[in-house]
Amino acid sequence: MALSLKNMTVIGNELALRWSDGVESYLPLKFLRKRCPCAVCAGETDLLGNILKDETALSLKSFQLKRCRQIGGYAIQPEWGDGHQSGIYSFSYLRSLVSELP
Repeated sequence: MALSLKNMTVIGNELALRWSDGVESYLPLKFLRKRCPCAVCAGETDLLGNILKDETALSLKSFQLKRCRQIGGYAIQPEWGDGHQSGIYSFSYLRSLVSELP
């Protein structure tokens, strides 16, 4: 059975996710934003294997989640208070982030 997202909501400073397998994940918004997978935040690899990325200055608005929409049956796309919205977080990537939490 493919992993799917049943529900997501912001609780305080965390994004709460309920998965089809019954697991609930709670990801701090600051943690989530700092792991944005878009090319601007995570970087892009050039032909020589070098990772090129901008050093984006983050403000308090950068960690405020304005809205978050589901993309098909495989990902979510958050829109942050500073206008950033190009990161698409796949369900498998989100589940892997849980293991990185302190």
